Amino acid sequence: MEDQTNQMTYYHLGELIHRRSEEYGNKTAIKYQHSTSKKQWKDISWKRFSSKVLQLAYAMAEMGVEPGDRIGIYSENMAEYLITDFGAYANRAVMVPMYATASPSQVEYIVTDAHTKIVFVGEQLQYNHAYKVQTESNVLERLIIFDRKVVLHRDDNTSMYFDDYLTTGQNAHAQALVNVRMKQLKDTDLATIIYTSGTTGVPKGVMLLHSSYNHAFKIHDIRLSGISSKDTSMCFLPLTHIFEKTWSYYCFHKGITVAVNKDPRNIQETIKQIRPTLMSSVPRFWEKVYAGVNEQINSSKGFMKKVFKHAIETGRRHNLDYRNENIKPPLWLSIKFQFYKATVFYLLKYVVGINKGNLFPCAGAPLSDNINTFLQSVDIHILYGYGLTETTATVTCFPQRGFTIGTVGTVMPQVEVKIGDNNEILIKGITVMDGYYNKPEETAAVFTEDGYFRSGDAGYLTDKNEIVLTERIKDLYKTSNGKYIAPQMIETRLGEDNYIDMVAVIGDERKFVGALIVPNYEALETYARDNSIDFSSREDLVGNQDIQNFMYARIEIKQVTFNSFEKIKKFVLLPNAFSIEEGELTNTLKLKRKVILEKYSKEIESMYVE
Repeated sequence: MEDQTNQMTYYHLGELIHRRSEEYGNKTAIKYQHSTSKKQWKDISWKRFSSKVLQLAYAMAEMGVEPGDRIGIYSENMAEYLITDFGAYANRAVMVPMYATASPSQVEYIVTDAHTKIVFVGEQLQYNHAYKVQTESNVLERLIIFDRKVVLHRDDNTSMYFDDYLTTGQNAHAQALVNVRMKQLKDTDLATIIYTSGTTGVPKGVMLLHSSYNHAFKIHDIRLSGISSKDTSMCFLPLTHIFEKTWSYYCFHKGITVAVNKDPRNIQETIKQIRPTLMSSVPRFWEKVYAGVNEQINSSKGFMKKVFKHAIETGRRHNLDYRNENIKPPLWLSIKFQFYKATVFYLLKYVVGINKGNLFPCAGAPLSDNINTFLQSVDIHILYGYGLTETTATVTCFPQRGFTIGTVGTVMPQVEVKIGDNNEILIKGITVMDGYYNKPEETAAVFTEDGYFRSGDAGYLTDKNEIVLTERIKDLYKTSNGKYIAPQMIETRLGEDNYIDMVAVIGDERKFVGALIVPNYEALETYARDNSIDFSSREDLVGNQDIQNFMYARIEIKQVTFNSFEKIKKFVLLPNAFSIEEGELTNTLKLKRKVILEKYSKEIESMYVE
């Protein structure tokens, strides 16, 4: 595989789309949803993608964008988002993405910190927030709006619609300027400043150079041999997320079609419309798939239940005991597996929308070993990995064969990892960031004297150069009895249960471990009805003693392998889920523990009353 990468040409992001356009011409580069019908998808060919990127690059040059300028983008995933990214790179400008769900104060912080004079916005919500920021900002000068349906504020005389903006660069001077800039593209150019959402503290702008993205392509080419320009990837996570951004860019590097899912809440419908072969996602997506399938299996009766269980065990033996170990499976096992692959597994994947699936990168949070094993067993090839914004995503990931469940995969080629004090994972390589923007002291603090980046995660290396994560150092709790607990480990285990949707473990400086639990309401309401438990609201449901006892039993079973000091002794069932909108989750769906502790202080204290 390394020989193949040596023959490939790795282009600067400022010219990548145009080089691929020469190669793929009328092949589809991007699929996006029709503005009036969510079920209809439109195609953008490589040739048209390249043309639109150049149009935008010319418009930016005409409208005063200079190399090094920071360009903000505050939008959900859209085709225009990708066009804007690559148009900026052609001008050697720097992209500063913001989550579509960001509040005006978060936008204001980023705009001011990065000194962003122009921001591209998606729909009405983003426009309204960004315009409010502009009226109070001495930095932000202009908004460019993707959605033509956005209604402008009556006093707004600076904003432009994206389509109108595109037409401004149709002159020889702007085109000449971009041509010159594209001749001067350098790998040392700053590509992006991505602000970490952070579970605590002030966001920091991670500076990633073009060389980091370029090198990410190289090391993925070495690791991933099973994907090609015939694949279609669903762009589901926000493009602000380093995982989705790097993965989508990598897909363009490979000539892969990228289908842009606009609203993450609609993924269950859009995935069935596209039926992608690839999709990067966080474990939350697969937890829901697992819960749905398990519910179906558990509600099956007699013979069908036995068939499901036999199919899963057959798949586990075939895929994990033999295929993954590069051992030829016995003929009888192969025959059984092929039968289940064509029947049970196909139907299961068809219902989800992944029946054409090739492989599915998954990272961003812990994925339960049980769920991972289950997915591999039913022939869903999860490529589990680990990385950070500061490392241009991937530090480790599963190889396509020879991976070990319980690890987060093998260290990527040409990335160095060692274990430091407190078992902290330290990382070095071309994909590691250039530093935090405008924060020299914070930058110095996260690098060792010999140039390794301090990840903030604890773990160890196996003899196969795989990483086993043990905890997030900053998230470790110390009970009042002096025992250390890793809340993420407990939360991941409990999250396997069909009746549990979200868990926030409590325990820092407490005498025992408690938890705030959001039930899977669909499953719990069905259970209540089946068992003649009356309720008129979710508050009624979670307050019912029979429900409390039922949930207690399920939690106890999940904790059977824990040490006594790690076990949840008391819990509170919450009537509402944690959400990004309420500030309880980051944009990457991680718990904001500080916010949760403050917001639910009354419920938490009730667990610790003598």
